[in-house]
Amino acid sequence: MFPPLRLLLLVLLLGGGLLAPMAAPAQPARLGPTTQPGVCVVRLKAPASARGMVPADLLQSSPVQKALQQLGATQPRQKYPKALLPRAGQTRGVDLRQIYQMRYPAGVPFEKVRQQLLQTGAFEYVEPLYQRQPLYQPNDPFADSTRTANPRQYYLKNIRAYRAWDFSKGDSTIVIGISDTGTRFTHQDLKGKEQRNYADPIDGIDNDKDGYVDNFRGWDLADNDNDPTADNLPGYGHGTLVAGVAAARTDNGRGIAGMGFQCKYLPLKVYPSTPTGFFAGFESIVYAADHGCQVLNLSWGDVGGRSQYEQDIITYAAVNRNMVIVAAAGNTNADLDFYPASYDHVISVSGSDVNDRKGKNISYSYFVDLTAPSEAILTTSFDHDSAYSSGVWGSSFAAPLVAGAAALVRLRFPQYTAEQVAAQLRQTTDSLYTITSNAVYRHKLGTGRLNVARALTLTDRREARVMREDYLPVRSYFQPGDTVRLTVQVQSLLNPITGLSVSLTSLSPYLTVRNQTFPVPALNTLAVTSNAENPFELIISPETPMATTAVLRYHFVGDNGYQDDQYLKIVLNPGYVTLTAGDLDLSLTSQGNIGYEATDPSLGDGVMYRTKLPMLSIGGLVVATSARRVSDRLPNAQNKINTDFTVVSAVQLLQAPRRATEEATGVFADTLQNTRPATRTGVRVRQHAYAWAEPTERRNFIVLEYRLTNITPDTLKPLHAGLYMDWDLLPNPAGNEAAWDEERRLGYVTERKNPKHYAGVTLLRGGAPSFYAADNAAPADSAVRIYNGFSDAEKFRMLATGTRNRAAGQTSTGADVSYMLGAKIPQLAPGDSVMVAFAVLAAGTLDSLLTTGNTAQDWYNTLALPVQPAQATLWQLFPNPTTGLLYVSVPAGFAAERVIVLDGVGRVVRQQSWPAHQTNATLQLQGLKPGVYIVQLQGKEALLTRKVLVTQP
Repeated sequence: MFPPLRLLLLVLLLGGGLLAPMAAPAQPARLGPTTQPGVCVVRLKAPASARGMVPADLLQSSPVQKALQQLGATQPRQKYPKALLPRAGQTRGVDLRQIYQMRYPAGVPFEKVRQQLLQTGAFEYVEPLYQRQPLYQPNDPFADSTRTANPRQYYLKNIRAYRAWDFSKGDSTIVIGISDTGTRFTHQDLKGKEQRNYADPIDGIDNDKDGYVDNFRGWDLADNDNDPTADNLPGYGHGTLVAGVAAARTDNGRGIAGMGFQCKYLPLKVYPSTPTGFFAGFESIVYAADHGCQVLNLSWGDVGGRSQYEQDIITYAAVNRNMVIVAAAGNTNADLDFYPASYDHVISVSGSDVNDRKGKNISYSYFVDLTAPSEAILTTSFDHDSAYSSGVWGSSFAAPLVAGAAALVRLRFPQYTAEQVAAQLRQTTDSLYTITSNAVYRHKLGTGRLNVARALTLTDRREARVMREDYLPVRSYFQPGDTVRLTVQVQSLLNPITGLSVSLTSLSPYLTVRNQTFPVPALNTLAVTSNAENPFELIISPETPMATTAVLRYHFVGDNGYQDDQYLKIVLNPGYVTLTAGDLDLSLTSQGNIGYEATDPSLGDGVMYRTKLPMLSIGGLVVATSARRVSDRLPNAQNKINTDFTVVSAVQLLQAPRRATEEATGVFADTLQNTRPATRTGVRVRQHAYAWAEPTERRNFIVLEYRLTNITPDTLKPLHAGLYMDWDLLPNPAGNEAAWDEERRLGYVTERKNPKHYAGVTLLRGGAPSFYAADNAAPADSAVRIYNGFSDAEKFRMLATGTRNRAAGQTSTGADVSYMLGAKIPQLAPGDSVMVAFAVLAAGTLDSLLTTGNTAQDWYNTLALPVQPAQATLWQLFPNPTTGLLYVSVPAGFAAERVIVLDGVGRVVRQQSWPAHQTNATLQLQGLKPGVYIVQLQGKEALLTRKVLVTQP
């Protein structure tokens, strides 16, 4: 054993001092859970070739095998080979046999793994494995002294447990799974209460052929052994505490009474004791569902980090296996969505105090189903065989009260499905909202506080529930200005319902609902109906701020006084838009990234050409003045994402584009609120993107314009701006090559041995070009090596060394390559602005890519001119475009003094005085390079500005 390392692992899992022995204030919400390094889960995209079979041959396909070899990854291992398939006709089930787990070198960024595996086209998703935390809070030894009635186990009276036990004391055939830190089998109130598997006694043989040797009394899924005994370490007593609340031996003349009375519990240890162990909470859910648990308690979780893999596991257990899942809603005094509590098919439990007020430092949410006591909970302790904790608190201990109640309901109503058990518990609670202090939490503490007696005795309850939602267009997020059709399936879970109507209203000012009411025909028990013929319509406001979460409320009204509410959350304006130019699709984010928002790869559709397979791992704008002043939203030296750019105005598609089929614009800035103020560059960036569907010659390139404004009091001299692009082109993303075309100022990438596609970026405007191609996995002593972190010094080197490093991956096998294409602006004075523009291109051949690059430059030159000429009464330039000679005409009365011509970076390239009292003059532009220039006419009272295009003579 390795006690010091084990303790370190526990501290890391539990977030430092979360399980400290003394009372502590609530911890602030984290941005999300940590991930297990070097491991991910994937789900096969193809359906099973035949019922009961998984198409493992898909994993042996050439693209998948090549990707695994390139990543240095292990062969994927089927995680749940014995999982039960959905029943025939069961539409909401899930096939876990198509989920696999694989390992890859810890030094390879997960984004790279995700990108290359998705490119194979074999997988629905590629996700990390999250490490969820126990929702335990420390003991308060003085809690009992403040209690009056029944101070030791007051909560049993609150939830009417004594009355409930008159109707059902449970039964040893009902098993409550406890997924936690392990248990103390020898505790006087737990001894003999564990579920035993007599089909697999401890003899070194897997007698029941379930894949687990000697799993006689639970399983340690974290360390993969048959001993779920908790370790004698700080924090590992959590599982013993939880087990006591749900299943302590009752009516034995000692200790406490467990809510489940005679029900058994199955200990499932999910936190590791060895260096090779790992958090196994979701594996334990499958184990519990496959090994006879009718109820499972999860007193662990995290804020955010929603995962489709985790939802699949929940769906399998609740739908395929009909297991009731109960989870703690969190211990942060805020409106937060904790996971797994906030997943579909989970009973989410918040906490209350002895007087039914919301518990201190307990989370609340529209996704909470009900509440149970969570303060000064007396329960079994791990310390010794007759030890009890006199007053633990937290939603960790509210949840097992509900789990115990669910076990009694399952015995009392054996015909109920897991969804019906949840409905019975929700519909028999005692209201909490008549209590003054709870009024501010209305609808966020569920239907009320658990009442077990009512849950076991009331048989007249009704509940309708929206069980499925389908959106058209099919998206996870919606943009400002969208109109969305929402189709729902409604099911009657308990008694038949007549006279039912479902109305949908928005609690957000940025979303309105049309066609708000769905009249529902009479529904028998478990009957389902849909509003497919007349869906709800959701109208997203064009003024919706970035990353807005809109809450909608379903309100159910039926005969016999039935009323209920259910809530739905939708993310609006997620911070990216996707533009389409022929066969090329590109997502642009609000903070300077291309393809995906770097902090959340799920935000964005990537960059794709001809197929829906991603071509770009990560990309984005980089702005710098020195190796110490670099701004971006890319990985840094620690392989974390920099957060230099912050949103000023979220990127949005223009509702009435003027210059292209699709246009998008937004503003972000490197501001004083930046997390790295000492190293900020100090610019505000207005981005504008253009994409054309027609004509054909404008397909397959997208123009990205960046207007950079100096927001510092100092001149930025020089200023570098560029796009970093980490392309991964099929069929071998680790066998790519990068090259530079000087004439077209074009950097591009293709697959070295078998080029099928080309992708690149060309500099359209901005200054002297720079290009630097890099091998991401270059030796550690290389000038640029991305795999060991991407430092500011490396980014500046790629931006500021001209075009000397023009190629990468030009070996026989190629490499995993990236490049930086930038422009050097000699200086930018305070308050001044400069425009830098690029075109992102894709083509099937190099010749086509070069032609597309030329076309992009030609069209951008036209694009840069005003859409409509200024009024003739002001002034005129002609001819425009010009090969050199330019005539300038101003209206009578305009006191012109000087004409100045500026290039694309703001440098004066021509100037001359205006003839006194004249309305016409000529301007000679011969000798200037072809391109767009700015002509400024200075007068005594005004400054007139116009763009002019100089072409080859």
